[in-house]
Amino acid sequence: MALVLYNSLSRRKETFEPLDPKRVRIYVCGPTVYDRAHIGNARAVVVFDVLYRLLRDTFGAEHVRYVRNITDIDDKIIAASRESGEPIASLTERMTCLFHDDMASLGALPPDEEPRATKCVEEMKAMIARLLEKGCAYVADGHVLFAVAAAPHYGELSKKSRAELIDGARVEVAPYKRDPADFVLWKPSTPDLPGWDSPWGRGRPGWHIECSAMSEAYLGDTFDIHGGGVDLIFPHHENELAQSTCAHEGRPFARFWVHNGFLTADGRKMSKSLGNIRTVRELLDEDLNPGLRRGGEAIRLALLSTHYREPLDWTQEKLRQAHTSLFRFYAALARGRRPQASDAASGPSEVRDALDDDLNTPLALARLHELATSVNRLHEEDRYDERERAQTLLLAGGQLMGLLGSDPEEWLRGAQRGDAVLVDQLIADRAAARKTRNFAAADKIRARLLDLEIVLEDHPDGTTTWRRKM
Repeated sequence: MALVLYNSLSRRKETFEPLDPKRVRIYVCGPTVYDRAHIGNARAVVVFDVLYRLLRDTFGAEHVRYVRNITDIDDKIIAASRESGEPIASLTERMTCLFHDDMASLGALPPDEEPRATKCVEEMKAMIARLLEKGCAYVADGHVLFAVAAAPHYGELSKKSRAELIDGARVEVAPYKRDPADFVLWKPSTPDLPGWDSPWGRGRPGWHIECSAMSEAYLGDTFDIHGGGVDLIFPHHENELAQSTCAHEGRPFARFWVHNGFLTADGRKMSKSLGNIRTVRELLDEDLNPGLRRGGEAIRLALLSTHYREPLDWTQEKLRQAHTSLFRFYAALARGRRPQASDAASGPSEVRDALDDDLNTPLALARLHELATSVNRLHEEDRYDERERAQTLLLAGGQLMGLLGSDPEEWLRGAQRGDAVLVDQLIADRAAARKTRNFAAADKIRARLLDLEIVLEDHPDGTTTWRRKM
């Protein structure tokens, strides 16, 4: 089937057909590099990494251009620099490197281009100048502002009413604005702040103009897909759409707008005030169980276990389930000869069809489980040729989603070492509970082990052994 994506602009699924199949273009809003990436940031990176892989598989890697920017000048960066005392250039460079490390640990491919805002200020000034020439912007009190009245379709992307648009812009309401919804393209900088010379005085660009200028520079006036989190629809993407369309004399900007849903933690919104923001590095460094480091691959699978447009609630249990799934997949791949993904012309049709249907990763993962079941059944029936074919499809399907890239035997040895420490402790806890006749606690421990696909075997002499359920 053809690739179908939900377009936030039309609010419906549409068949994706690029402007030029030889040059498929996608732009995704990248990080503002003032702190470590949290798991919500990671969700967007992983979602669009899957889309990037799918586009490369469909049109050929040489025909897809993926651009994701780095915002390295922003009020949050300035505030973080002041608080820590670290110079802005040092802070942004360090955080950019850490971001790259964290996303690589999740199996995310690097984009084809990764422009930094500070390296594209001239392009931003040029776009602002064009908007002024066209009467779509104005200078007031040292600022350059976009006039929303110049964009007749303003609000089309977010589907917000006039009152909602004004409410959303209220944080920037100033007496020099002609309209409360007008937004900043250029703002003045005092001598102690970062700034660049311009026809409107020394200053720095507004956030929205950054992405419009960078996407134009690397992808042209009109491109195929613009992505980001649902929280960016308004005001960021709405403002990008308005200023880019006006700067390009009404030509379309992005044909498809794709947005991933919010992420919560244990049912609550992640926030500093609640103290529940989880960075990718924290999750990577913590122990899933004694002796086993939590892998980036398990984090990736957990992020893909919910459809990208749906809210995702991050829990410890979700991560445990992801690790259990990975164990099952790698155990199936380890049976007999290790298959090569290149043995399959492409990913299995069942997995591919699920991903083509608006990146339905939960269904694609279910298809991988079905393939693992087939591998195990065919192995037990001594049907080795068919088993190897199923293993090849399992591997190809997983790698299409950025999974199953490790050597199965090595992965399993690491998992078993961690399991041995955890299981031995749980068996001891269960024995203690049984000794005190706390059978409810003992049953809970057995149930937890079953969730991890660990089967306990009690022996007449009072000892307990365990094995993996296959």
